[in-house]
Amino acid sequence: MIGPENLFLFLLLITWILLWRGAYRPAKLLLGFVIIVLMVVALFPIGEWLLYPLETRFPVNPALPEKIDGIIVLSGSEDAILSSLWNQVELGDGAERDIAFLELARRYPSAKLVFTGGSGSLMHQEYKAADVAHRLFDKLGLDLSRVTFERNSRNTFENAVLSKELVRPNPGQKWILITSAWHMPRSVGIFCKAGWPVIPYPVDHWTMPGKLLRIEVELSGHLRGLAAGVKEWVGLIAYYFSGKTTALFPDQCGQPF
Repeated sequence: MIGPENLFLFLLLITWILLWRGAYRPAKLLLGFVIIVLMVVALFPIGEWLLYPLETRFPVNPALPEKIDGIIVLSGSEDAILSSLWNQVELGDGAERDIAFLELARRYPSAKLVFTGGSGSLMHQEYKAADVAHRLFDKLGLDLSRVTFERNSRNTFENAVLSKELVRPNPGQKWILITSAWHMPRSVGIFCKAGWPVIPYPVDHWTMPGKLLRIEVELSGHLRGLAAGVKEWVGLIAYYFSGKTTALFPDQCGQPF
């Protein structure tokens, strides 16, 4: 509901109502405002400006210890509905999460593995991301006996809480957390709040370092980035004030390296 694309649609609806009622001056002003904002969004990667601080909060390709006790990957790329309807593994944005998970699983053959993610849909809770991941990992030859699949969570907070209940990590263990770079600060804050220190391993970057001030005509792409940036910052604020994360802009929570 807070997505900028929905806001623009709502403003256009108001403009149409004003025109229908003969309020031409406010309708022109509102329409002009929408057009100017859309032009700015089309020309400048505003979404990347919002996402860049999130993506650079933790180092990319971090140095990892020789021994890792476990690896956690958050769902996000699996399209559970399409996978069910087409009877194939269907992935979208964020597939780098699963790729990194498989890579690190091979690198640390003795580490416990956790995939966490059910469905965030209000209407289709029967389609689970974990079921898609189970099928994907099986096809790619991963030993599924190593993997704990948590399939009931609906959001990142439940990812942490429900996964911790399943695997019961011991104090002092070293666990890697894999998710999209822009989603990592909120995720780390949530896991820290749940008492589960993790080593952040960010992937799936959205921004282009060194090219954030570029000008290009790319309305659809920039609008998607803006929507992602607004959603994540609103998520950080909401999770902080609801007590689900450690800080408004979380940082590392003392995981020993």
